[in-house]
Parts: sequence; C-alpha cells; structure tokens
Amino acid sequence: MKTFNEIIDGERCTVNVVENQRDASEFMEWLSRQSLVAVDTETSGLEIFSPGFELYCVQFGSADTAYVLDGRNWARTLEIAFASTAKFIMHNATFDMLVIDQTLGYRMENFEGRVLDTRILAHLLDPRSEGEGGAPGHSLKRLASIWVDSSAPDSQQALKDRFREMRVSVAEGFASIARNDDVLLRYAGIDVLLTIRLYTVLAKMVSNAGFSGLADFEHRLQYICALLQRKGMKLDVPYTEKLKNDLAVESEEFQAVAARFGVTNINSIAQVAEALEGFGESLTELTPSGKTKVDRAVLLPLADLDRDWNRIGAREPNLLADAILRSKRAQKWGEAYAQSFLDLRDGEDRLHAWINSLQARTARMSVSRPPLQQLPSSDWTVRRCFIADPGYSMFSVDYSQIEMRVLAGLSGDRAMIDGIVSGVDLHDYTASLMFGPDFTQKDRKLAKNVGFGKVYGGGAATLSRQSGAPIESVKSAIKAYNSAYPGISRYSSNLQVTAERLREVTTASGRVLPVDADRAYASTNYVVQSVARDLLGQSIVNLFDAGFGEYMLLPIHDEILGQAPVGEVDGIVRDMKAEMERFDFMDIPMTADAEIIGSSWANSYGFEGEINNV
Repeated sequence: MKTFNEIIDGERCTVNVVENQRDASEFMEWLSRQSLVAVDTETSGLEIFSPGFELYCVQFGSADTAYVLDGRNWARTLEIAFASTAKFIMHNATFDMLVIDQTLGYRMENFEGRVLDTRILAHLLDPRSEGEGGAPGHSLKRLASIWVDSSAPDSQQALKDRFREMRVSVAEGFASIARNDDVLLRYAGIDVLLTIRLYTVLAKMVSNAGFSGLADFEHRLQYICALLQRKGMKLDVPYTEKLKNDLAVESEEFQAVAARFGVTNINSIAQVAEALEGFGESLTELTPSGKTKVDRAVLLPLADLDRDWNRIGAREPNLLADAILRSKRAQKWGEAYAQSFLDLRDGEDRLHAWINSLQARTARMSVSRPPLQQLPSSDWTVRRCFIADPGYSMFSVDYSQIEMRVLAGLSGDRAMIDGIVSGVDLHDYTASLMFGPDFTQKDRKLAKNVGFGKVYGGGAATLSRQSGAPIESVKSAIKAYNSAYPGISRYSSNLQVTAERLREVTTASGRVLPVDADRAYASTNYVVQSVARDLLGQSIVNLFDAGFGEYMLLPIHDEILGQAPVGEVDGIVRDMKAEMERFDFMDIPMTADAEIIGSSWANSYGFEGEINNV
C-alpha cells in the first residue's frame, strides 16, 4: 500500500493508495466501521457526458484516514463500497454523484437521502461568493483554510506546480496527468480529509443557526435537479450546425455595415465612441477606467431597442449602434450557444446542462455549461436547437407573476392583493391606478417597468434607459406607483432600514441574506427573488414526490420545462398545473400557467415550422 503522511490541524493523517487485493480488503474493513465518510472523485475534466471523459480515482476519508482507489482497476470494489450503510459527505455532490453514475454504473438513485453536501451548508451560512463583502465563498480549499486549518498542506498548489512542470494549463493538466502520479494521489486524499473535517464544523453551525430544515430541503432539491441533469435534452444537430454557420455570416454582414461608418473593429471602444459622437450622439457614461461607455446598455437606446429587441418608438434608430449590436449578438449566439451546444453534447446528441440548484446570494437556481437560462427570450432561433424526444411533446408550467404575488404577500398591500385575487391583468390594473382608466399602452409599459423595478432593484435612471421614457416621467411614475401601492412602499422602506442596521435580511423561508452597506436599496429585490425561488423549488420537490419527475427536463427562472408522450401530455400538464396551485403564499393564490409547446422549445417563442422528430 502506497501511503502519504500529512499533518492537518496538528494531527497526523494518512493517505492510503489501494494497489492490490489485500489493500482493498483493508479498505473495506475500515469502511465497515464508518457511519460518515467523505467521498470525492478525480477525473479527466468537468464535462461528464462528453466522449473521452474518464474517472481517474475515487477517494474515501475520515478525519485522519483516506483511501484512494483507481476507478478503472477497482470498479467492483467501489460498487460494493457505495452499497455500504455509511452516509457520504461530498463537496459539490452533484458532480461526484453524476461521475459515479456515468463511469461506474452505480445509479444515482442509490444515493437518495444518503449524501450531505458541505457546499450546501456553506451557502446556507453565507450565500455570497468569495470576496463579496469579505465572504469566504464556497470552494473547498478556501472554506477548509478558514474552518479547518489555515496551514493545511496546499495540495492544490502542488498540483498546479505539477501542471506547470508538464507545460500544460490546469484544464489540459487534468486531461493528461498520469493516474498514478503521486501529486494527484496526494491531492485526492487530502481533499476528503478536509471535507469530513469541514462537515463537522459546518453541520454544527447550521444546526445552531436553525437552518437544519433548509438543509434537508436543499439536499432533496439538489438530488432531483441532478436527475434532470442526467436526463438532458435532445439536440437537433443538423439545425444547430446550420445555425452556427448562418450566424457567422450574419455577424460578418453587420461588421461590414459598421465598417462603412468608419468602425473597422466593433470591439474597439475608442472607434465606436468616436463614430457615434460623429453622428451627434451624446455619450456621458464612463467605464471604471475612465473610458466612454459603449456597451449593450448604452447602444440599445441609441438603436431604439428595448431589452427584448423590440422598437421603443422614442427616436430614429442609430444605424451604427444597430449594426454593432446585431453583429455582436450573432457572434455570441454562434459561439456561446450553437458551438457550445455542439461541443457539449453526448454521444446520443443530448445536452446535459449543469443545473446548480443553489446559486447566487438569493439562492436562485442557475443553468450553465451551456447557459440555457440566458437564451434570448425575444427570438425562437436558438431554442429551435432543442427538440422533444420521438413520440413526445414539450410543455412548460410556470407561476404567473410570481414576483408580484410574493411582493403583495410580503407587503400586505391591500390594493395589489385585491387586484391579484380578482384575476384582472395586473399591469392593466396598476396602470389604471397610476394614470386613470384612460391609460395608454405606453403608460401600461411604464407601469409594468416600474413594478419590475421594485422587484429587480432598478432605479429611475435604469428604467428611463430601458423604456426610453424621460427621466422626469419615470420619477413621476415611481411616485404614482408608490401612491397606488402604499403598502409596498412602506414595506420596502422598512426592509431597507433593517438592512442598513443589521446588514442582512431574513426571508419567509428563514434564509438569511447578507446586504452590503452600500446596497441596502436592493433588500426588497433580494427577499422577493429568494422567496420566489423557494416557492418554485418546493414545487419541484412536490411534483417529483407526486410522480411527475420523469416528465421534467429543466427549471428555467420561474418555469419548469418538460416533455410527455404526445397522447398523454394534456392530462399530465393539467395535473402538474393543479399540483403547483395546491398551496397559497400568505393567502395569495399561486396561479400557474401551462403551455403544451410541441416538437421544439422554439414553438413557445413564435416558431411555427414543422420538425420531424417522431
């Protein structure tokens, strides 16, 4: 047995590398005595479903002993080990569960209720990313340096040094390092020694803070989202390849338009700013480095476009700004979406986007690698890449105006509650309160923007830029909104005072959200977004427990995307909608919208063509 001796928090620890059957028997005997054991994996990279992905080793650890097993040589021993009665401690458990599922064939369903994630515990204690307000973040090494041992062996740096010796990047290093490299094996063993010790500290802190119920909920939600990630979505490869090529052509065409206006490099801030000023545009915003700002937020109003690429009608579009925006958009869609989809698909042309069930300060879920949560909502082109499985129809169910319902419930504002309960169009209702019964469509849009500004933290300047309305009109609209809904204004003011005093706010779910000293104004946004996320998360759990898990594909913002057999989809969607509407929030009815989409995700965004995927 190869061994490495380490000192962690003043105590001697041993990393054992299993090399023969006698070593394996010793490992199994040790494991039989553990009730809690840390587990981690080392792999060739991060893309679990990509061809060529490999498991290098699996490591198990207690506070003073670790065992490292080669995944290729000890697959059967590992399968028996995972069937033990121990509970497993992991850091970022979704990755390791999926790795074990995909490479060893030990199905993730066998981990249900048996995995505890130190990343979840760390997020509950402080949801901020590393560096935000001095927060420790959620990486294992950083957390261990704070809560376990600041002088623990820096095996991560040793691994980076090894990659430097190999003259490769970190990503290339994991793909090319030898499985039996001592630096890799030592790194693997130290990770589980740190993980189990970190769990001991964080679990006590979570319990003392009263977050145990939230921890149970988050682990359940994580498990369900990991199952959805494993399932993935079907990619229409021929369409995606054509889209990639078409977007490259489109980007070049609009670059040519910009060049006719004197901009030979659309990424040159100086060139773009000089050309726009030559058009007579007044550019007043500056970057932190003092350069003139010409980003998307500046260019959209100049092109007379809102965030959804619809004409605002406030001015004549600046053709240069329009060309730059469209060229950059086509380039982004081609690279970040179409090319990324093709690169990340598995051998069966399915895409398994990474679902992070606990992300951001507010705990909002995210979908990344590729970023399916950020797909353009104003155009069906990119979503057309995704199609239902043969014989299935895609659908979506989502909560109707969930943020506004949460805001109404939290604030207790009687006028908004009455509007929601009556079932009227809330934005029409709000516009009538603000501008009278003869409000215009522009009034309605402004009322809607001000309402979302309350939820998303947008001030008068931001709303003016997005809507194209003069700043004074926006300020008057905000004042009218506060008069129409005095309970919301009062709630937001009181919450801001609390945030300024305590530097944190507590949600209806019991989640504690830190608030930076200079961002107390964002406290309403934090609370509303966090509560809305928890309501959707609870619905995902409820739907799964009610037997609808096999039909769900992806959580997207406040929407659940799914697919069901064509002949059964009507009834399944009806029953899922009823399940989501089964509970209220602070006596506010939770109403869900349901849509049977059809053969492609694009059908929900205006696509009307035919797709042969039967």
